[in-house]
Amino acid sequence: MNDSQFQQLADELYQTIEDCIEESGADVDYDQNGGLLTLEFENRSKLIINRQQPLHQVWLATLENGHHYDYVDGKWIDDRSGDEFLTFLSQAIFKQSAEKVTFD
Repeated sequence: MNDSQFQQLADELYQTIEDCIEESGADVDYDQNGGLLTLEFENRSKLIINRQQPLHQVWLATLENGHHYDYVDGKWIDDRSGDEFLTFLSQAIFKQSAEKVTFD
């Protein structure tokens, strides 16, 4: 994968996240600033999603720890656990905020 392909895939991922939050009606604020996408909840906790351009990875910071995702066979996969990004993100949102957001 080259930098341009990574950028396009990360853009698509961020857009999917934003669209699904909007469609869900969940009380989740989001803000994209450069390569950072911050999700903030009513309890003021946050999830931070960050593009790591040199590594072609997307990183997710939760209250508990950080996760690094590689693009493999059409999905963003955690390089340690093997979890799929959007599935894990849905669970992390619920865990931190009790809001339900599903991603298709």
